[in-house]
Amino acid sequence: MGVDQAPTTKGKKSAGGLHKSAAKEEKKVEAQKGSDLAKGADRFEERSKSSDGRSAGAKQKPKR
Repeated sequence: MGVDQAPTTKGKKSAGGLHKSAAKEEKKVEAQKGSDLAKGADRFEERSKSSDGRSAGAKQKPKR
């Protein structure tokens, strides 16, 4: 849920804190890695491959 979509003030504050925390963690990881993390579809593909070496598309295809 996004910060603007939270139904209560407490929820909006919580979502904002989570967003800031995630951004801080991402910067920390990028600094350790020495390069930017992949974003969007590239990140999805990167994370999917890291678990078993297969792409997300390959996992979706039915086996015969």
